[in-house]
Amino acid sequence: MIQDARQLLRDNRIQVTAQRLAVLTAVSARPHATADDIVGDVRASIGAVSRQAVFDALGVLSEKGLIRRIQPARSPARYEDRVDDNHHHLVCRECGRMVDVDCAAGYRPCLEVDDDFGFDIDEAEVIYWGYCPTCQKAPVAAGQEP
Repeated sequence: MIQDARQLLRDNRIQVTAQRLAVLTAVSARPHATADDIVGDVRASIGAVSRQAVFDALGVLSEKGLIRRIQPARSPARYEDRVDDNHHHLVCRECGRMVDVDCAAGYRPCLEVDDDFGFDIDEAEVIYWGYCPTCQKAPVAAGQEP
């Protein structure tokens, strides 16, 4: 994995650093992790590292398209390394759990709209909201709908 990560960075003309390798590994190991989760994982992996170094690595890797930054409404940004396909996300309204959902219509159909208003559309983000199985089974607070 680390050797592949090194080559991936080199292929994308990104300087190979311990922080970037650790960030790639952390994102791969825990899809949909927040930046704070990734900071903790990187520190557990390589020891002392600044939050800023991790945030910088996340920024560079996102910018180069090696990882994907997702930010659902009312939620911190999350990161994943599944970048090669057209998939969407399902988020639990209660606990925030996020899972991948394959596009039901096939590859990149979400980019075809009835009226593109002259835009050259190259990306679509679809986020489904609901309640995960665990939260569905939890006692419902008074006045709260599941």
